[in-house]
Amino acid sequence: MINVKPEVLQALENNPALVALLGGKRIYQIKAPDPEEFPRITFFELTNFDQDFADDTAISSEIHIQIDIWSKESTSPIALEVDKTMKSIGFQRNSSHDFYEDDTQVFHKAMRYSTIKEVG
Repeated sequence: MINVKPEVLQALENNPALVALLGGKRIYQIKAPDPEEFPRITFFELTNFDQDFADDTAISSEIHIQIDIWSKESTSPIALEVDKTMKSIGFQRNSSHDFYEDDTQVFHKAMRYSTIKEVG
């Protein structure tokens, strides 16, 4: 198993345009500490499984990450920067869905990415 979460966090935090759109480094794994902080990003690993084998040993992992954008306004400018960043570290976008959370009146965009990384 390969842990790409630190790499994803670092890449997103190192994108100055993205950080400016968020109003700071508002990027969190799984859950934000302040549910009233907008805009913000949360992300988590969907799957991480052995992909290729040599001599009965895994030599690569297929990894799927979901990135969620939460905003009181359009998520589009933030999504464009997230997409650029994820592609720059070798991920490909598999899906992107727009939602509106009626109870909190928050725009929510869920973006899913995948990659294959070699072990070692």
